[in-house]
Amino acid sequence: MKTKILSMLSDKDAYVSGQALCEKLQVSRTAIWKIMNQLRGDGYEIESVPSKGYRITKRPDRITSEEIISRLHSCWAAQQVYYYEAIDSTNNEAKRLAEKGAVSGTLVVAEEQLQGKGRRGRSWVTPARTAIAMSLILRPGLFENVRLQPEHAPMLTLVMGMAVAAACRDVCGVEVGIKWPNDVVAGGKKICGILTEMSCEMDYINYVVIGIGINTGVEQFPPELSQTAVSLHTLMGCRPDRAKLIDVCMEKFEQYYDRFMETQDFTHLLEEYNALLLGKGDRVRVLSPGWEFEGISCGINTRGELMVRRRDGTVESVFAGEVSVRGIYGYV
Repeated sequence: MKTKILSMLSDKDAYVSGQALCEKLQVSRTAIWKIMNQLRGDGYEIESVPSKGYRITKRPDRITSEEIISRLHSCWAAQQVYYYEAIDSTNNEAKRLAEKGAVSGTLVVAEEQLQGKGRRGRSWVTPARTAIAMSLILRPGLFENVRLQPEHAPMLTLVMGMAVAAACRDVCGVEVGIKWPNDVVAGGKKICGILTEMSCEMDYINYVVIGIGINTGVEQFPPELSQTAVSLHTLMGCRPDRAKLIDVCMEKFEQYYDRFMETQDFTHLLEEYNALLLGKGDRVRVLSPGWEFEGISCGINTRGELMVRRRDGTVESVFAGEVSVRGIYGYV
């Protein structure tokens, strides 16, 4: 009921009459009044004017399932949302839900993440109300005629990176780029990390979980992170609308995902991705366990691999996996 009312009151400049709410929701005016008071208790500022009705004049900084779903413009992503005040890891919970049969597009969101996960086994803690910590469950092929092969799933990290970059640009007005394969960067520092995990058989994906962590409200990072991380709050001078950011991220992801699934590679996304790619044309160092080399970043290919030209002129196609890429003179 809260979700439906929030959705009907989504236009902050328009009033919705109590009668219209009653007729739409098939409830009494007393029920509407009670829910309005509950919403006020949740931090929503709601104006009530006789003969006009209700309107929301200010929304709290909340990313509950009701708030997210009431503002969605996506078709299938995040139509089912699980919200937690605190959790070990949204990726862990998404995998637990996927094992129980959660549908493709299910989104897990947490206000506080105590055992967040990064690439190569790194841990990440998300203090309450300082970030967006969310994980999207996908069952690639459920809506398409051809199922995605497991070896193509890592490219979904890049697809989500494009969606986050577009959302940060459109909602926050921040100029961003992508540090291949899984970081979204602004001003030379990381604002978002992405971790993709999957459960699969030899030639069949059971499900994919894409975890996204966006620094939204952090005002000061610890010394060990201050040189490489930044928040949207710092860049904008104010806290971003997190629910709106999630909405646009899901909408953009659907658009990029549809284009990706047409060919199951980056044929239709290559030019746009490479325009966002940071360090293209610069010298980079490729690092993996027991192996590293330097070269010039030449952008990605249609398989989502980073092409790096060695000193002898040969071009190495680098698969994300356990590889890290660093700029010679800094993080990017």
